[in-house]
Amino acid sequence: MTQELTSPGLAPQTTASGRGSGWWRDAVIYQVYVRSFADSDGDGVGDLRGACAKVPYLKALGVDAVWLTPFYASPQADGGYDVADYRAVDPLFGNLEDARDLIGAAHDAGLRVIVDIVPNHTSDRHPWFQDPELARERYVFRPGRGERGELPPNDWESIFGGPAWTRTDRGDWYLHLFAPEQPDLNWDNPDVHAEFAAILRFWLDLGVDGFRVDVAHGMVKAPGLPDIGRGEQAKLIGSQVLPFFDQDGVHDIHRSWRRLLDGYGDACGKEVIGVAEAWAPSAERLALYVRPDELHQAFNFHYLQASWDTASLRTVIDESLDSVRPVGAPATWVLSNHDVVRHRTRLGGGLDRARAAALLMLALPGSAYLYQGEELGLPEVLDLPDEVRQDPSFFRANGQDGFRDGCRVPLPWSGDLPPYGFGPGGSWLPQPADWRLLTVEAQTGDPSSTLELYRTALDLRRRLPGLGDGEMTWQPAPEGVLAFRRPGVLCTVNTLGRPAELPLPGQPLLSSAPVTVDGASAVVPGDTCTWWAI
Repeated sequence: MTQELTSPGLAPQTTASGRGSGWWRDAVIYQVYVRSFADSDGDGVGDLRGACAKVPYLKALGVDAVWLTPFYASPQADGGYDVADYRAVDPLFGNLEDARDLIGAAHDAGLRVIVDIVPNHTSDRHPWFQDPELARERYVFRPGRGERGELPPNDWESIFGGPAWTRTDRGDWYLHLFAPEQPDLNWDNPDVHAEFAAILRFWLDLGVDGFRVDVAHGMVKAPGLPDIGRGEQAKLIGSQVLPFFDQDGVHDIHRSWRRLLDGYGDACGKEVIGVAEAWAPSAERLALYVRPDELHQAFNFHYLQASWDTASLRTVIDESLDSVRPVGAPATWVLSNHDVVRHRTRLGGGLDRARAAALLMLALPGSAYLYQGEELGLPEVLDLPDEVRQDPSFFRANGQDGFRDGCRVPLPWSGDLPPYGFGPGGSWLPQPADWRLLTVEAQTGDPSSTLELYRTALDLRRRLPGLGDGEMTWQPAPEGVLAFRRPGVLCTVNTLGRPAELPLPGQPLLSSAPVTVDGASAVVPGDTCTWWAI
């Protein structure tokens, strides 16, 4: 059962959304994958009205902000990350009035709203790409190689597999680092800069509090578009600089956006932020995206990729904190999102390890991102039939593993049978028959449930002034155990598959599994994280 004791002197603390300057430095931000969150109209697809109805749930969970995945007009070749109109809501998800209502409901509940912006590419149905003359100015086109231009301009591969180039009827080729339906924009063209500045202002005028920048590392390509010289290039992302990712020129774009965001925020009397989805080969390169004149946060994918052992975890935590300290930015921590295997499955230790990983993440200095459903302890769905999959990488060879659909299965809210209250109809991806014990309804009020663990952890994180942004200090610990100190709090993590005995650090505040206190020592089960009041 979840262990929680009230610490003497535990004073209430205002929420991160009410702290004024720097709200984002220690905010807990909840990712809503719109099509899988809640369906209001029974078509089996989540929508903005469904998300709006669940704002009270998010408020009660205790998060500070909501990040919404793309809901713009799109042919949905890549789950909405192929945008045809950045100023319109796709009818699949509702309309602009629904977007306004959701933003307003979130603000009324004290939650901020972050939306996706997709600047590396558009849909091939975008009006620019549909106009042959505009397309060749505002996208990346090149002549082919070979005697008749029949070969791609270089050896770059799509992240989804296969060549990163498609030949047109005119005989030239256009670049698409993702699906062929997602042509890459040419950021050497000033029209592209002007258009995206206008798009940012459009959504700021509707009330959003920030932007998550998709592929923030990808807009600028190396001069001459040089060959890489090897295959399986997707495996190199995040381990080395590639000619199509993490080029220094992207930082000029982010600086211009930071000036826009700061100017808008100053005029409106609020802080609006930019968050980089940036794959960089090192923590030091990632920190460049959050220099004082660039974006406010960057997703910490190196932490997400860490294995469950003390050496790996301590190394990535130290590297993360050391890299952002010189630029004055907060670290961010994330365990799951819509592109990776859910951490309950990925870490290989089942629900116990997932719960421990959550408490560890929420005790680290900085800001934390939660992916919808992790608070329910949802596992990856590994047995989806091929015929229901929609991930474009599933249909292309030699790219990603093609199984991103497994983390996108719609949420279970209530009831004993699918679609578990997701909506009046079915769900666009089938839900497992054994999820009835994982619904919000089933877990609410059960002190041993993962949902209540998250609720308690987020409540304590708000009320304990030593958590959130700030410093931490490693403490001595037995082999297989991590221990670090925050002001007034000690966090211990037993990464082993067996119990560990510790000198009693203090009074247990919260534990992912029951701890046994015996005199001057404590026995902590395997795969358990505990917060102690010291």
